[in-house]
Amino acid sequence: MSSIFITRKIFDEAIALLDGAGLDYWHNAADTPLDLPKMGAQLAEAEAIICLLTDKVDAQVMDAAPNLKIIANTAVGYDNIDVAAAAERGIIVTNTPGVLTECTADLTFALLLAAARRIVEADAYMRAGKFEGWELFQPHLGVDVYGKTLGIVGMGRIGTAVARRALHGFNMKVLYNGPRKAPQAKSLGVEYVSFLELLFESDFISIHAPLNRATRHMFTLHEFKMMKRKPILINTARGPIIKEDDLVQALQQGLIGGAGLDVFEEEPIAHPSLAGLPNVVMVPHIGSATTATRRRMAMMAVENVVSVLGGRRPLNPVNRVLSQK
Repeated sequence: MSSIFITRKIFDEAIALLDGAGLDYWHNAADTPLDLPKMGAQLAEAEAIICLLTDKVDAQVMDAAPNLKIIANTAVGYDNIDVAAAAERGIIVTNTPGVLTECTADLTFALLLAAARRIVEADAYMRAGKFEGWELFQPHLGVDVYGKTLGIVGMGRIGTAVARRALHGFNMKVLYNGPRKAPQAKSLGVEYVSFLELLFESDFISIHAPLNRATRHMFTLHEFKMMKRKPILINTARGPIIKEDDLVQALQQGLIGGAGLDVFEEEPIAHPSLAGLPNVVMVPHIGSATTATRRRMAMMAVENVVSVLGGRRPLNPVNRVLSQK
């Protein structure tokens, strides 16, 4: 019988899929990230790993699981997995694309609006009992969103969903940049520009690129100095795309007007200076955090495992395996 290693707690409905398929599994009841020294015995028997993006699955982990056929990541990003090492060992890697697109786009706009209209500051002001009545020059004057220019870095599923919201909900001009032109751009009515032009022209910049060698520290003090005066930066992709030390400097110096952050360079730790900056909105990586979306992510990860262990193709492969185990 196939043995499946589940690194963290997942939804009961996903577990029921494994039970229905007659598959054996070991579930980490402690609900803590993958720890090779503690969990090596379970890995040794595993033909599949179902993991979260907080689990580092590197070559050492794979070598501890000589029977491993599939690593099913319960996330759309997979920078926590050494995909090349998996391919070398004939191990399939899968992710959960599509199901979290709309809720992550919703959060992107929530952060954008919160930063633009200084919602968090105003909320704290109200809770502290400081509001004494409407004034023309109230202390939380923000910036307009409607009709402004949004620059999107990475026009994939989520970037496209954000563009739709900007175009149809806020009448924004949308520019985008990425490694290649997006086929859906013309029908959407968005414009491909160079990265430099995007920095020059955007009132808001939203990051939706994957984390890789090309995008790590894509935003540094150098880029912040080239931006249009005081734009607002939103990141719901991966933290290390922004060099956080430089972001703090840019915010402190007024190079950018604000930031909305769902992800952090040294996650789960945010730069210590960010919390003290009033023009920053921070949330704890909740882009996909709705019950329905997280449940569907878990189900999709399990469906990939059931398919592969049943001798079928994976539903959402992210690597090519020429000779599968």
